[in-house]
Amino acid sequence: MSEIDVQKYIDSNPVIQDVVDLKPVFWINDKRGKFQEVKDKVPYNYLDIKDAEERLDRFRPFIKENFDDTVELDGLIESPITKIEKFQADEAERYGLDIPGTLYLKRDDLLPISATIKARGAIYEVLVHAEKVALENGLLSGFNDDYSKFSSKEFQDFFSNQKVVVATTGNLGISVGVMAAKLGFTAIVHMSTEAKQWKKDYLRGNGVHVIEHDTNFTEAVAAGRKAAEEDPASYFVDDENSKYLFLGYTTAASRLKKQLTEAGVVVDEDHPLFVYLPCGVGGSPGGITLGLKHAFGDNVHAFFAEPTHVPSLMLGLLTEEYSKVSVYDFGIDGKTVMDGLAVPRTSNFVSIVMENFFNGGYTVEENEATKTLTRLVDTENIPLEPAAVAGLPGPAKLFGSEAGKKYLEQTGIAAKAENITHIAWATGGSMVPEADKQAFYELGVE
Repeated sequence: MSEIDVQKYIDSNPVIQDVVDLKPVFWINDKRGKFQEVKDKVPYNYLDIKDAEERLDRFRPFIKENFDDTVELDGLIESPITKIEKFQADEAERYGLDIPGTLYLKRDDLLPISATIKARGAIYEVLVHAEKVALENGLLSGFNDDYSKFSSKEFQDFFSNQKVVVATTGNLGISVGVMAAKLGFTAIVHMSTEAKQWKKDYLRGNGVHVIEHDTNFTEAVAAGRKAAEEDPASYFVDDENSKYLFLGYTTAASRLKKQLTEAGVVVDEDHPLFVYLPCGVGGSPGGITLGLKHAFGDNVHAFFAEPTHVPSLMLGLLTEEYSKVSVYDFGIDGKTVMDGLAVPRTSNFVSIVMENFFNGGYTVEENEATKTLTRLVDTENIPLEPAAVAGLPGPAKLFGSEAGKKYLEQTGIAAKAENITHIAWATGGSMVPEADKQAFYELGVE
């Protein structure tokens, strides 16, 4: 993209100048619509979400048998919610604000199998593929069959002649690779420069083939896709365009609704729910948001969170060019300690569809992320990886920015702010080696 093109976008929307200047931005999406009016703009409906939930239920016997950390939940891959009152008070003090309402952390850092939000979509897509192959080849008699059969030698031997391929900065690869290998597939993960060495080592230790690329996420995806397309025995999990990843993420909503009910948390017009979702390519926050809108309608307000150095979804939406622009086009370096969010170009599918559903988004500075990580450990003894804390500054951004305060006033929520339930989605971190956790912690020590 030429310099004059960039200036054209800046002239059309002053917020873009702040984004280019790496200033933290809280942005309200004025193109969002009321859920009942826009729900048909997405190609998936409640029945698709229900279908995904039922498929995951069918696989629970296999999952429970093969992954010890799912036994307690009878093969369900789910995480708890944790109220973080001490951190909320600390955040209010650090930002010099009142932060009314109650703040929870959605603990996808504790999800079974891969301890990352990517488990929701990635594992689901691998299971969709495995089920399809098994049905087409007569290994399963139908949806009512015993899915513990997937552990049998017959299934494992059959799948060993086929490949499951994915490209990733790390967490998606862990989820895809571990599940694909457990099913017997030859699992191949293409990894970009942002991927941590421990993630590569972990995958290799679980029987996954890792191919390293000296390039960014977008180019690693292109390389992985090309390799899979040239091999008829390969199935490619496409983080940028997959409907199955997206639908897998939607299943989080009904489970969260049940958890909130069990915790005595009411969500309605007078008790709004605000959710803050770290965003890379956009699939996980997009899928979760769609599921939440089906579960709570317009009583849920969903905001995506990106690093100031990698605001790919925000730029895609602000320019209305979606995946046609990358952060590099605007002179932004794409480098961040929040490596799981280091995606220079957003998903075309997600950005176009979710423009109707996201309530807004915001960007997080590097030192803001590292300080947030450190303070979460100090106040609540919860260590996360840097990308996973991007949702936590959300309430401070909401109440501390002019755009946020205007949103609260316009929606009538300002008068009932004490009734807000805030949920910051923690996307990963419990599998991080202790030395890395300590290094992350020290980055935010003042």
